[in-house]
Amino acid sequence: MDTHAKIALGGGCHWCTEAVFQALKGVVKVEQGYVASVDANTSFSEAVIIHFNEDVIALPVLIEIHLYTHKSTSNHSMRDKYRSAIYYFSEVQEKEAIDVLNNVKKTFEEEVITEVLPFSEFKASREAIQNYYKKNPEKPFCKQFINPKLELLVNKFSKYLNKN
Repeated sequence: MDTHAKIALGGGCHWCTEAVFQALKGVVKVEQGYVASVDANTSFSEAVIIHFNEDVIALPVLIEIHLYTHKSTSNHSMRDKYRSAIYYFSEVQEKEAIDVLNNVKKTFEEEVITEVLPFSEFKASREAIQNYYKKNPEKPFCKQFINPKLELLVNKFSKYLNKN
């Protein structure tokens, strides 16, 4: 039985995050846009909502890929625009995300700053920039920023890549 779930992830440019997760088996849809959480994180930050088939790719794998494909250890000046976060949709997902984050953090040399936050609100990107990499693979931005992330997928997570 196919089980579809969703998780929202933010960290870097949503063009990059969208391209990374569109390349994976089991990802049914990636919505690119801006996510807000609660309390101190109510501002919108670039993110994606990933709809995925849990029978093909598990949440822990998605979180691990997310941590490796953005600057999850860098508390840089653009963190309001690029909040490093895993936005959960349920208490069960919150617990799983915290567990995965705590386990994967151990594999990093530097401290991982990614937060686990409740999902509150989503605003989709304008149509013109959705599917950015698929529409513009030859653009300098894609070559400089997205291609290295896709290369990391090939080298570290190849068994999860779509073959097309």
